Amino acid sequence: MKEVFKNIPVIPFEGKDSKNPLAFKYYNADRVIMGKKMSEHLPFAMAWWHNLCAGGTDMFGRDTTDKSFGASEKGTMEHAKAKVDAGFEFMKKLGIKYFCFHDVDLVPEADDIKETNARLDEISDYILEKMKGTDIKCLWGTANMFSNPRFMNGAGSTNSADVFCFAAAQVKKALDITVKLGGRGYVFWGGREGYETLLNTDVKFEQENIARLMHLAVDYGRSIGFKGDFYIEPKPKEPMKHQYDFDAATAIGFVRQYGLDKDFKMNIEANHATLAGHTFQHDLRISAINGMLGSIDANQGDTLLGWDTDEFPFNVYDATLCMYEVLKAGGLTGGFNFDSKTRRPSYTMEDMFHAYILGMDTFALGLIKAAEIIEDGRLDEFVKERYSSYNSEIGKKIRSGNTSLSELASYAEKMGKPDLPGSGRQEYLESVINNILFN
Repeated sequence: MKEVFKNIPVIPFEGKDSKNPLAFKYYNADRVIMGKKMSEHLPFAMAWWHNLCAGGTDMFGRDTTDKSFGASEKGTMEHAKAKVDAGFEFMKKLGIKYFCFHDVDLVPEADDIKETNARLDEISDYILEKMKGTDIKCLWGTANMFSNPRFMNGAGSTNSADVFCFAAAQVKKALDITVKLGGRGYVFWGGREGYETLLNTDVKFEQENIARLMHLAVDYGRSIGFKGDFYIEPKPKEPMKHQYDFDAATAIGFVRQYGLDKDFKMNIEANHATLAGHTFQHDLRISAINGMLGSIDANQGDTLLGWDTDEFPFNVYDATLCMYEVLKAGGLTGGFNFDSKTRRPSYTMEDMFHAYILGMDTFALGLIKAAEIIEDGRLDEFVKERYSSYNSEIGKKIRSGNTSLSELASYAEKMGKPDLPGSGRQEYLESVINNILFN
């Protein structure tokens, strides 16, 4: 097989003092952190769409990067197979064990869905052949139900029953391919499941139909042997003005309301959380405490830009707080998918490797520092002490539910005036984080 990424070696780990741009400084797959190898804590995945498809196009300009990968013409099955070849070479050289895909990332969409499905069968056979003799697997699959004009009003939320049926057909085939490739999860990202104006929208009707589509997907997936988790990936806006899966709390409420909570968890994306006005850590914590932290789209946004920039993560502070949540939650059922793209002026094949080295090193360093925070113990000790009043007699009654409003009111009257709550010591705790990060 012809080498696609010429002059790019297998990326080694050389340690933090290395100046080699094609080496890991912190990601050491075999290093043991809190009883597990780094590679087990960090099951990284390549996003097929950004890494093998996106060429740097934005709303003001066309591609800057050539991602034909040697194919004579883009948008052909020859090109689809060239992307497979490039993707597997890329993952092998970086030591990445997983990939994620949308259906139309893998093949060009035909006018007839039967032809699209035949192409998906052909390319998934080709991918299976490439998987043989490797330890590369599918992390999760999904269907693109937002790009084609038919989905201008959403897929599950569409006002057209015909479009709903087409969406169901795409989900069915995407599930078939996910199971065929051994995928651990299946994602619903409702990019157009929302509205522009309430003047023409029946919100209850649309949400009920979204839930119906998800129930149909669960029923079918289980019937063909899919044992993994289904995921919702929350996002508040873009491309729609208001999307129904606004944030983790909203999406969790939705799956519980419609009886989907036994099958669904959250796929949390950092950039989506910040677009919702939250920190990445917030949506991770909300998912974790509800038992629904499933998988992560590892990227970051630009606070100076008001859209989903999908940048490769370099903010070690955020990555540390992310890994703190993941470690405290006991890990993920999914993994860390780099739903990230190189910046438009970073257009070379080498830039693709620099970007993944950056992202993998950032999360590796975040893992190292998060483990140090936990082992240090000062944060846990402070939080435990902060709520210690609930270890008192009345506090225990409140927590156990073994009291009444009248009893609590009587207690308050006898007490007179309560003392101020203990100091939150935010600045002290932030200094602890900095001390551990930069020690």
